Amino acid sequence: MKTPTSRPVVLCLSGHDPSGGAGLQADIEALLAQHCHAAPTVTALTVQDTVNVSDFRVLDREWVLAQANAVINDMPVAAVKLGMLGSTAMVDTVLEIMQRLPAVPLVCDPVLRAGGGGALGKDEVGFAMRERLFPVATIATPNLPEARILAELPHGSADECAAKLLPHIRHLLITGGHGDEHEVHNRLYSRDGSQHTFTCQRLPGSYHGSGCTLASALAGRLALGQELVSAVQFALDYTWRTLRDAEAPGHGQYIPRRLPLDFS
Repeated sequence: MKTPTSRPVVLCLSGHDPSGGAGLQADIEALLAQHCHAAPTVTALTVQDTVNVSDFRVLDREWVLAQANAVINDMPVAAVKLGMLGSTAMVDTVLEIMQRLPAVPLVCDPVLRAGGGGALGKDEVGFAMRERLFPVATIATPNLPEARILAELPHGSADECAAKLLPHIRHLLITGGHGDEHEVHNRLYSRDGSQHTFTCQRLPGSYHGSGCTLASALAGRLALGQELVSAVQFALDYTWRTLRDAEAPGHGQYIPRRLPLDFS
């Protein structure tokens, strides 16, 4: 006999990565690990592998709206996770979708570059996210290079980028790991002035899909009703474990091992 699911539904608006390392597959796996149900809505198709991205195509906004509305009409969405948008038109599409979900937590992962460095949208997409999407989002999760693009501070520190971005968003998690430091510092900034720093051991190698993993895990924790700071800590710890256990199925970056559900 079938019973109704009690797993929270997370609407994922992200691109498709055929290598399975990032994008919607990362969202689905990370949310499964949080005991949530992922509702994947495709925003873009990419040509990429574990080395880099070579091309992408953003879907027509009507297709994206139709996918999202089908989910919203059928399921109680408990959180929304944004990944690759790829165009300013898609920013406006997400805003239209969020008008139907005004009280739902929104985690914005500003995907502007692939792990190998290839662009996944012009810088103007990031600026549109900053100006129009950040004000309706709960939290954004850029890495430091992305935060510098969003803040228009090419050599800015995390603190400097946060000062520029916090007028636009309530909470900002700027992730580290892009320098040569022995410990990775991930910094959570809030508009009320509070700050939290989470440190973890730096792992060797580079990883494809770590940002997607983190943002999706965080969306899952918020969908479960976890308090923000605690949810950030949980998502960071989970992501670190997926990187510790990462695999190298291709010729490029490691892919986080987001499943099984339990880690030793």
